[in-house]
Amino acid sequence: MPPGKSPLEFFSGLVSLLATLTVLSLNAAAGDRVPGTEIRLYTDDQGPKPSWQVGASAFYATGKYGTAVQTDTLYTPVSLRRLFDNGDLTLVLPYVTVTSNCGVTVVSGEPLRTGGLCRPTPSGTLPGRVTNSGVGDLLLIGRYYLVDEQGLMPSVMVSGRIKAPTADRDRGLGTGEWDEGVGLGLTKLITSKLVGFTDVGYTFIGKPEGFNLRDQWSYDLGLGYYFFPTVLVSLYYEEARAVVPGFENPRDVFLAARWRVTRDFRLNAGFEKGLSDGAPDYGANVGASMRF
Repeated sequence: MPPGKSPLEFFSGLVSLLATLTVLSLNAAAGDRVPGTEIRLYTDDQGPKPSWQVGASAFYATGKYGTAVQTDTLYTPVSLRRLFDNGDLTLVLPYVTVTSNCGVTVVSGEPLRTGGLCRPTPSGTLPGRVTNSGVGDLLLIGRYYLVDEQGLMPSVMVSGRIKAPTADRDRGLGTGEWDEGVGLGLTKLITSKLVGFTDVGYTFIGKPEGFNLRDQWSYDLGLGYYFFPTVLVSLYYEEARAVVPGFENPRDVFLAARWRVTRDFRLNAGFEKGLSDGAPDYGANVGASMRF
């Protein structure tokens, strides 16, 4: 965070900058904190389907994560997605800025308490609270819709992801190891405007030498409501396993809004409130997507 700026001033400036860039460039993003994981909307128009989607988004999180030091993370991915009839394949390249003492590391797109993976100082201690920026870990995410909703049957989606260790571990921007993950998502219209959904996943976390990071399970449960045919607002609860034994699981609630401005252009925003020491105190994201 720039010196002399409060968190509110910093994030307000970030939102203004991102909105300007979105209007000028019409770059796209899923709008999720990690693009490629959102549910398939039921408001898609019929007709010829686009083949590609491009995007840009930003997620800002701040909190102490159960430590004595504040960590601020700005995660700004750009994405390119190939759309198919029954799924999609997404390539995500983020730029990451982390202000911390290295007690928190970005793991597969999420800031998680790891206890310090950075290179120690010559005295053998972790660095002080400093700001590091650079390219994050490259993500390849694939999704396939096994079943479309019919009667009592919800829509069923399976997913897989691979994380390439392109982020600099010594600066706390990643673990420096490969990760692989799988997931299952269910979505069901309860009424013409109310939709329920749940996702479960499991990530095989790479093991940096000298550290005992464990694999991570995760899940979320939520409800969404179409206030207008083109506006969906969702609220859901998320929990994941802490990657270090003895640390508290990250748990939070997330409020998200998605507006389909035109058939192929969408805007997204969200707000997160942490419920445990494993999660940030607060987080927020904004983004846009464009299909063609």
